[in-house]
Amino acid sequence: MAWGLLVLAGIEEVIATIAMKYMDGTRKKWPIVVMVVGFIFSFFCLSMAMQRIPAGVAYAIWTGVGSIGITLAGLFWFKEKFGYKQFISLAFILVGVIGLGMTS
Repeated sequence: MAWGLLVLAGIEEVIATIAMKYMDGTRKKWPIVVMVVGFIFSFFCLSMAMQRIPAGVAYAIWTGVGSIGITLAGLFWFKEKFGYKQFISLAFILVGVIGLGMTS
C-alpha cells in the first residue's frame, strides 16, 4: 500500500508539473487549479507513504519518479530535445530509484 501511494504521489507530481507548463503566467486558471490540487494530493500521498517507508528513501524515490516522469513527458508530449548526457544522468536516477526500492 505504501509503495502504491508513493508511486501515485510521483505520478501526481508529474501531472502538476505539466500543468505548470500550461499556466502562461497567471492568465490561465485551470492549469493553476490542476497544479495546486495535484501538488496537495502528491504531498498527501507522500506523507502517507512516509509512515511506512523511511523518509529519506520515500523522498528520494518520489523525486526520482517525478524527474523521470516529467522528462518523459517533455520528450514525448512537448517534443523537447535531450542529449546523451541527460539520458545517462536519467539512467543513474532510474538505477537509484530501483535500488532504493529493492532495499527497503
